[in-house]
Amino acid sequence: MLVDSVLERGVEPASGPPGRQAVRVAGLLVSLGLLVAVAVASVAVGAKELSVAQVWHGVFADSGTYGDVVVGERLSRTVLGLLAGAALGLAGAVLQALTRNPLADPGLLGINAGASAAVVTAITFFGVTSLNGYVWFAFLGAAAVGGLVWFLGGSRGATPVRLALAGTAISAALYGYLQAVMIMDDAALARMRFWTVGSLSSATDETIWQVLPFLVAGTVLALVLARPLNAMEMGDDTARSLGADLNRTRALSMLAATLLCGAATAACGPIAFVGLMVPHIVRSFTGPDLRWIMPYAAVLSPVLLLGADVIGRVVARPSEVQVGIITAIIGGPVFIFLVRRRRTAQL
Repeated sequence: MLVDSVLERGVEPASGPPGRQAVRVAGLLVSLGLLVAVAVASVAVGAKELSVAQVWHGVFADSGTYGDVVVGERLSRTVLGLLAGAALGLAGAVLQALTRNPLADPGLLGINAGASAAVVTAITFFGVTSLNGYVWFAFLGAAAVGGLVWFLGGSRGATPVRLALAGTAISAALYGYLQAVMIMDDAALARMRFWTVGSLSSATDETIWQVLPFLVAGTVLALVLARPLNAMEMGDDTARSLGADLNRTRALSMLAATLLCGAATAACGPIAFVGLMVPHIVRSFTGPDLRWIMPYAAVLSPVLLLGADVIGRVVARPSEVQVGIITAIIGGPVFIFLVRRRRTAQL
């Protein structure tokens, strides 16, 4: 109650005049329009040329022709891109608030490394060869590492620095294990090479339904945590004075990030920079209020992911470049720019 009353009176850093709120709402509507346009492009444009009639028939009919099959595959790919992009954006926003580091991303706490290590273990030691099998191993690996980071970070005494250090250490160890296993097992290397760069090309309806409950749960939890995370960004002492439960908020934030990033990574493989770039850029025009950062990140992250996927399908026709490679090519220079701008601002 105390937190809500203080935030409503304008102590919250992002509260502002009604005019600014209207601009934010308008910007969010524009972002939704951009998302719809990119989603349509994801269905209509690709490595295989289709006419407008084929796309229309494939969406609204089901006769089993070549065009209909291609459109059906692209629909699953687009839906998975929408879900995974939103999940990565929300996870990035939560982790940036949790660690008080605007350049943090879902890989910081070792979640991507845990999923990757679990998948290579499943392939090498358990003979798993299907994507549907990878999904569960990847999610369990992500969840296990999330729990381990929370434990090593101090559990109820966890701090942003401890969590980041624990995640970095575990990531380094797991990526070393992953590389060692893949070098020793040529079959695992061959099967893992596409999954490890991140891809939407293997999207199926079954995969979407498998990860959907975790994505929904993580999304709801992240949105509920927006207010207490806002209070925590003002410092632990201030958050306590506002009535925020720091330990509970940190534990639930770890759980939300694990659900979101773990499910997205399980379905698509580790996709870098989406969870870093979008929340950070969004923060520059929404302010630090997570109640605005999260909706914007959930809308604009799929725009980036689906846009990168469309580019990957077009630049190498009739083949394609995996979406994880495109986001890395885009994200590397953007990350350098963000770091340099942040360093300049601190001087």
